[in-house]
Amino acid sequence: MINTITSTNFSFKGQDSVYKGKVRDVYFVGDHLVMIATDRISAFDHVLKEPIPYKGQVLNQMSAYFLKSTADIAPNWLDAVPDPNVSVGKKCEPIRLEMVIRGYLTGHAWRIYNKGGRMICGEKMPEGMIENQKFPSPILTPTFKALEGHDEDITRDEILAQKIVSPEQYKILEDYTFRLFEKGTEMAKEQGLILVDTKYEFGIYNDKIILIDEIHTPDSSRYFYSAGYEEKIAKGEKPKQLSKEFVREWLIEQGFQGLEGQTIPNMPKDFTELVSERYIELYERVTGLRFNRALSPDINLRIKDNIENYLGK
Repeated sequence: MINTITSTNFSFKGQDSVYKGKVRDVYFVGDHLVMIATDRISAFDHVLKEPIPYKGQVLNQMSAYFLKSTADIAPNWLDAVPDPNVSVGKKCEPIRLEMVIRGYLTGHAWRIYNKGGRMICGEKMPEGMIENQKFPSPILTPTFKALEGHDEDITRDEILAQKIVSPEQYKILEDYTFRLFEKGTEMAKEQGLILVDTKYEFGIYNDKIILIDEIHTPDSSRYFYSAGYEEKIAKGEKPKQLSKEFVREWLIEQGFQGLEGQTIPNMPKDFTELVSERYIELYERVTGLRFNRALSPDINLRIKDNIENYLGK
């Protein structure tokens, strides 16, 4: 497929190790962490077979935009963006938590609620709510990052009992999460969008907690369009959204939810192109910036050259 990057196999001067995640390849080079956003896409903790054109560029550039826009709220790992698909920054010791925050009853929370559950990660959800309705106030629903398989819901008390972080550190994580979500909500509102839910990841750098990974991208967040939201909710209809939830919904329709014995379906070309356009649309709607496709005859060579030029400075 033209203009997609599915994997990398680089060897940089001073390189210590490489970590291949679901959608990113991370190179540890001296004091630098080099994160390459590929065009792989994952859902239900599985990497799908087909890459999505420009997805990596969208995620990388959008995350950089939000990291720079929120640096006054929480210090973060980002130092430079030497390539449309690459971010370079500080090496941190990751905290094995995802700080998930939800402003609306949707996705995983709704699936629990719809089955009669009213508790999620120690948070009580109000009675009488309907799908996609706004919570009275955002709720924090952390997950523990499993080394393999699905991440697990976890409560604040369990986090402290297992000494994943100290009470003082958890307070900082909580404060950063709510403030970042508030800022993300304000930025989305300016663009006619609603930030529905998202997740933040943190690490330790020089004994301080800093924000790592991506933020407010379609891989980590869910957005509704503001226009028509109230009307659709009143009619019991689903609001129009910008996220990769529609990819999950498509997979469910094909009989795949990442469960044992299920086979990952092949995405037809027209669907991968639709997903690509959704990612680009989200970038432009959320940031208010025009997305410029980075056209390259050899995307791997372009990325390699740009990283080496940056590291060689």
